[in-house]
Amino acid sequence: MLRIGAVVLNVADTDRAGSFWSEALRFDRGDNPDFLLPREGGACRLHLDSTDRTHLDLWTDSEGEQRAAIERLVSLGATRVEWDYPDNADFVVLADPTGTLFCVINIDA
Repeated sequence: MLRIGAVVLNVADTDRAGSFWSEALRFDRGDNPDFLLPREGGACRLHLDSTDRTHLDLWTDSEGEQRAAIERLVSLGATRVEWDYPDNADFVVLADPTGTLFCVINIDA
């Protein structure tokens, strides 16, 4: 099932933003303090990043589900984005019809 797994938020200072957002949202700072985790289920994670742009990470549970979700999103008007992917990338970058980037990630990879 395609779902919002994380919102990646571009911030100037991940430590200061992490302190603020963890308290504001009542999220916990995990082993990686740039990943804020909901204390209760149902909410997506918040990733703080000083180099990446703000975007949604949509999660799938398998490679087949990821492929099907990408095909469906493209049929709805999304486009594939040329990207410099690392080896063994678990994500695909797409853009919505207005050009806003987002990722579809196979979290089982």
